[in-house]
Amino acid sequence: MPFAETSAMDLRVQFVAACLAGEETMTELCALYGISRKTGYKWLSRYRSEGPSGLEERSRAPLHPGWSIEDEIAARLTEVRRAHPFWGPRKVLGYLRARDPSIAWPAASTVGDLFRREGLSEPRRRRRSRAPVGESPLTPSDEPNRVWCADFKGWFRTQDNTRCDPLTVTDNHSRYLLACEIVAPTGAGVRPVLDRLFREHGLPEVFRTDNGTPFAAPMGVAGLGRLSVELIKLGIKVEWIEPGCPQQNGRHERMHRTLKAETARPPAATVADQQVRFDRFRASFNDERPHEALGQVPPATLWRPSPRVYPDHLLEPWYDPDHAVRRVRSDGSIKWAGAFVFVSEALVGELVGIMETESGDWIVKFFDIKLGVIDQANRKLRRFAPPRPGRRKAEQTQNTVTHVAGQ
Repeated sequence: MPFAETSAMDLRVQFVAACLAGEETMTELCALYGISRKTGYKWLSRYRSEGPSGLEERSRAPLHPGWSIEDEIAARLTEVRRAHPFWGPRKVLGYLRARDPSIAWPAASTVGDLFRREGLSEPRRRRRSRAPVGESPLTPSDEPNRVWCADFKGWFRTQDNTRCDPLTVTDNHSRYLLACEIVAPTGAGVRPVLDRLFREHGLPEVFRTDNGTPFAAPMGVAGLGRLSVELIKLGIKVEWIEPGCPQQNGRHERMHRTLKAETARPPAATVADQQVRFDRFRASFNDERPHEALGQVPPATLWRPSPRVYPDHLLEPWYDPDHAVRRVRSDGSIKWAGAFVFVSEALVGELVGIMETESGDWIVKFFDIKLGVIDQANRKLRRFAPPRPGRRKAEQTQNTVTHVAGQ
């Protein structure tokens, strides 16, 4: 004969019957049935108020789920998400709160659940974040126009097989995207864009780039190229990140990741169509898209033009009276002690200063940038290593990575 099975409902009925019989205490009965006193009193109370139906199993779901959203609010959330499919729950909420702060919007996790139920999001692999290593030697960007960053987003081809090189310029503090334009990756391509930005928005204090052309000349003296020389003569600090360390320009690189995802997957049919995408992205990025690091407000709320206006003429270097001054000849050399010493083709036509040290060496400078030491034996310039942020502090003191024209 098989063992008889007893359901949970049967046990509850037996427990309540034993309680009503009053032959044993509540403590003894709860111990016998393997339940807590709280559970025992709960079953007895339900039976007295509802009868046997009160002992039936009930759903454990809350009466008012925390993830429930009113239909009207859910519709507004999904509408913004569909219009901006790359915005996460926090950005969608930041966008809507700015436009209607009177509404009690749900939590970001609740909005994320809503997007998943509506098929508007997909799980993605979490990126590992690296802990910062030491203090950054780069100029801190604690206000707008303290530091501008520029770079070329990696080139790609549009659908008609035309090469596309997007030049991007941002204000590092506000994340404001000043320019996103397809130009040739040369000084001639970059110069008109920068000239227009400086005239429209004023001058930054620091202009930060990587070490590639046309922003720098890795093989040139002190890393100077013609474009960086022109920036210095505008009174702008020139600052380069450490080679192979794009994280030192991390805010700009993060913008590039968003730019690629929203405008180039897949690329547009033509370069003109791709530029239209870039223009739309820039407008949305600056004026609509909330930025988490800015407290979920768009960059335009923090950005303001620079008070440093474009000068009427470029600065000329000034040197102390104890410096000998030479103008760089058309072949990049200067005449010194009856011989010609090659300095740099990037400095053709510019004035350099020559300073004698206590040891008897002659150091060649452009503004306050030390270019190298004249070798007295063979009349050549022994170059200093290009200034880089990651070098030792003493080395940075000797040949600083930044420069202020006129100081």
